[in-house]
Amino acid sequence: MIRELTKDDKDIFISMVKEFYTSDAVLYSIPEENIVNTFNEAIKDSPYVKIYIMEEEKGIAGYGQISLSYSNEAGGLVVWLEEIYIREDFRGLGLGGKFLDFVKNEFSADAKRFRLEISESNMDAKRLYIRNGYETLDYLQMVCDIK
Repeated sequence: MIRELTKDDKDIFISMVKEFYTSDAVLYSIPEENIVNTFNEAIKDSPYVKIYIMEEEKGIAGYGQISLSYSNEAGGLVVWLEEIYIREDFRGLGLGGKFLDFVKNEFSADAKRFRLEISESNMDAKRLYIRNGYETLDYLQMVCDIK
């Protein structure tokens, strides 16, 4: 089952994000304050971020976070798959693919593009995304963080 995040999910969400940000899926960790800010933004029904919880019979299996933006290049709404995290005990059950299908079903009526980023070391994720129709976009990503 995939459902939207609720206030009751705060502790498990924070725990899973911490696990995600210490994995090979990302390049560096983030402060807990950022995680709490993201949780608070999603809970207030933000138009920018949505977080979904994946559940199996044995418990909470993971989460997925998306962000919404508009792109001239794509000609409309872009759904950014910001984070997909499956807890170790639930890996190999096809949950990543189910989450990708869920997001496409939820947003395909309005979205022109689904986009994500991966670290080069995360080859399992890359294979999953290729199987689901994603292809490499050869842009060099740059950021300017405001402190």
